[in-house]
Amino acid sequence: MSSSTESVSASMTAESQESRSHNPLLGRSLDELTAWVVARGQPAYRGKQLYNWIYDRSARSLGEITVFPKSWRQQVADFPIGRSQVHYRSQAPDETVKYLLKLADDTVIETVGIPTKKRLTVCVSSQVGCPMACEFCATGKGGFIRNLAPHEIVDQVLQVREDFGRRVSHIVFMGMGEPLLNLDNVLAAVRSINEDLGIGQRSITISTVGIRDRIVKLARHRGQFTLAVSLHASNQPQREQLIPSAGGYPLDALIADCRDYVKLTGRRLTFEYILLAGVNDTLENAVELADLLRGFQTHVNLIPYNPINEVDFKRPDRRRIADFVAALEARHIAVSVRYSRGLEADAACGQLRALKL
Repeated sequence: MSSSTESVSASMTAESQESRSHNPLLGRSLDELTAWVVARGQPAYRGKQLYNWIYDRSARSLGEITVFPKSWRQQVADFPIGRSQVHYRSQAPDETVKYLLKLADDTVIETVGIPTKKRLTVCVSSQVGCPMACEFCATGKGGFIRNLAPHEIVDQVLQVREDFGRRVSHIVFMGMGEPLLNLDNVLAAVRSINEDLGIGQRSITISTVGIRDRIVKLARHRGQFTLAVSLHASNQPQREQLIPSAGGYPLDALIADCRDYVKLTGRRLTFEYILLAGVNDTLENAVELADLLRGFQTHVNLIPYNPINEVDFKRPDRRRIADFVAALEARHIAVSVRYSRGLEADAACGQLRALKL
């Protein structure tokens, strides 16, 4: 068994394990919080109070919820809500902010807040590290530690909302980790982000490099979120070179599952493609990519490479990128170019890392 396959297997095993240490309250619904307070001898209306303090007022401990009786606050003061600590904060010139968040077990994840005049997008992590080991990605270079629990994902949104002092409008699961290897917890977090934080599912994007059987499983969930599949290559040998796990999931099988996803959901699917100079940015690559995607509802999101220290990949020049776009458009493939925000703060796509203190 290859090291990449072993890592993916370990991640899938971790998904089935209970990861909500002491069952934190963050991520629970109003009904669940109401049941929690009633089980501890409090009237049901305190469930709504608890819900509002957690999701509207971003409470960090039960001891600070002043509408609760002081004696009861003291009894439950040590029960965790499930908030992390900001270990480090870095802001880029474009106002994108990268956060290192310290979790209860002293592991650290990265989260990014990306503001514009009309939007505040949070790029959330779904795992501590990543088992996929993509050649161009800093996260995979550090290996995989564990899956994130639902409360640890929802907390990332609260941290950015608090820091910016404004409503979060969009969520992208494009931070550390492979979301489909932590699918149950990711879907639980999506429910909470949608229902408890009021962010519409159509404003949530889940990104994956592609995990066998998980894309169709996600389609059957019937969510309204956007699925983004990271291809990064136009043929199988090249994809295996860039994404070691791709050897167990051939490109034709992945595309077939993507076509099934569109049929089952009726929603357009996005394909992400990091452009690496002299590697996957040729006109031949563009033609191969167009042939792969012809005939179903898709959009290609081209991402010029963001540098990391461990490898020598380069970003194509603008002419090369424009030629790639033109080749796709000439073949009637919807395409756009995304220049990542936060590059100066190492907060751009592919630059996030994990560590344990």
